Amino acid sequence: MLSTLADIAVIVLPVFGMVAVGYLAAKVKLVSERASDGLAEFVFSLAVPALIFKTLSESSLPEAQPWGYWISYFAGAFFAFGLAMLAARRLFGRSPQEAVIHGFAAGQANTVFVGVPLILKAYGPEGAVPLFLLIAIHLPVMLVAATVLMEGSAGFSRGTAMKLVRALALNPILIGIYAGALGRVLGIQATGIPKQMVDLIAAAATPCALISLGLSLKRYGMTGGDLAPSALISGLKLLVHPAAVYGLTFLFPMPAVWAGVAVLFAAMPSGINGYLLAQRYGIGVGASTSAVSMSTGLAVFTVALWLYVLGVG
Repeated sequence: MLSTLADIAVIVLPVFGMVAVGYLAAKVKLVSERASDGLAEFVFSLAVPALIFKTLSESSLPEAQPWGYWISYFAGAFFAFGLAMLAARRLFGRSPQEAVIHGFAAGQANTVFVGVPLILKAYGPEGAVPLFLLIAIHLPVMLVAATVLMEGSAGFSRGTAMKLVRALALNPILIGIYAGALGRVLGIQATGIPKQMVDLIAAAATPCALISLGLSLKRYGMTGGDLAPSALISGLKLLVHPAAVYGLTFLFPMPAVWAGVAVLFAAMPSGINGYLLAQRYGIGVGASTSAVSMSTGLAVFTVALWLYVLGVG
């Protein structure tokens, strides 16, 4: 028992310790907000896409689509999404649009800044393919669903649809995924000096992502407005979502590592995209911001719990 807990601590504490380093660096003004923006852009636009390209181009992709994997994850995600929307309407009396913000925050995970470093540390290279395959469709599916629901009351305009398509087509994470998959299919891999350059950029993804998350938590606050809704959103994201996925993995056959990746992916805290969506529509900003900060802080303990349940360590 003690040995298992020690193994889990070795996985969890360095990851969230790096987040704390970023937070403290911003707190004592060692790093400015301007640097925070630049580091986040580097991680999202260059370092993580390079890591994804390197991993997928050098890995073996599954011959058949793992439909049980997709169903298990997204059924759990939309279960949490729906519960958060229902609670926003019935418990907190929020408008239909703000309910969508609550649902999106409860169903959309922080994949880049926490998911990639933590899941790769837990499962190593064996977990890379299921992780990046899920990332490939996670944001498009969740963002399209949230946008359709947000725009539904006013009528989904052609202009909104075009903006959404453009944003997804130019998303650096998705470009890295498609380039890596294409490179694998065509047998194209970086070699020589280009490979060394890709390796160096990819190696920066994990530490820079974690430091960047810590910097952003200092900017947006560790606590804030709408405490009760954000606490409920955090509970749905960290406990209900992964519990639903965990149960569904027993119904659909898949390798143990794939099941574990799906559950840990679901157990990640609320992603910053919930806050960005709220900012875009000017509604639910307090709840989404607090949910990101609160769920990230609580994830230190809940991720350890799910690692224990999954027997990872």
